[in-house]
This record gives sequence, structure tokens and C-alpha cells, in this order.
Amino acid sequence: MVKLIVRDRESIQEAVRRFRKLVERSGIKKEMRRREYYEKPSEIRRRARLRAERRSRRTRLTPGA
Repeated sequence: MVKLIVRDRESIQEAVRRFRKLVERSGIKKEMRRREYYEKPSEIRRRARLRAERRSRRTRLTPGA
């Protein structure tokens, strides 16, 4: 849960900006997008496998540092 205490003489715009940053850093926004619709477990596994394949392909293609 994100809590924001508005400071003395802080404008609403500044408070909203700080709130947005807190929400972004806490991962709430990412979690909301992920839960926006139901995804079957097989789809989750498939996406994770494809992501891992892309990652390994990228590391194979880059020359050793």
C-alpha cells in the first residue's frame, strides 16, 4: 500500500507527481496491467519461454566483451 503525506505548502500538482512516482516504484501499475485480464497458465509459460529464448539468442549474437 502506498501512503503519501502532503507536506506543508505543497501544491496539489507536486503531491500528485510524488504519488505517481511512488505508485510507479512500488510496482502497483505493473501489477494492475498484468491482472487486467485473465491469462491462462499455459500462456504465461509460453511467454516466459519465448522471452528466455530471445534473451539467449541476444547473448549468443553479441560478441564476447
